[in-house]
Amino acid sequence: MPRPYLWRAVDREGEELESYVTKTRDKRAALTFMKQALKRRGSPAATTTDGLCSYGAATNDLGCRDRQEVGRWANNRAENSHLPFRRREPAMLRFRQMKTLHKFASVHANIHNHFSLERYLVDRQTYRERRSAALAEWQFLAS
Repeated sequence: MPRPYLWRAVDREGEELESYVTKTRDKRAALTFMKQALKRRGSPAATTTDGLCSYGAATNDLGCRDRQEVGRWANNRAENSHLPFRRREPAMLRFRQMKTLHKFASVHANIHNHFSLERYLVDRQTYRERRSAALAEWQFLAS
């Protein structure tokens, strides 16, 4: 399988909202991803992207070019939220089909969003309590 490209929508807090895996990084892939994200999440006041020309072409087709923000450091939140997934890239390269990779990416995002408790902001006891509560909630939802 050729190197897959991961398209992701991230909110202001860094939680992943949508993910999409494609073989190409072109206008069609960007348009498909943006339509999917807008359909499920609604239209945001502003969309921050990197400088990839495919985003500009897709936003022109969708008619929301005026709400697209592209800046030198504007995309840092989305890029930094890639890090947990990047740690798993060697596993990602072992997938034989795009469909299974897409399932893995979406499940990984849900689990990471649920258990990402920002350890550096709280003391150990509070972190343990929040982690136990998240695990209990996850087990309740799984059953």
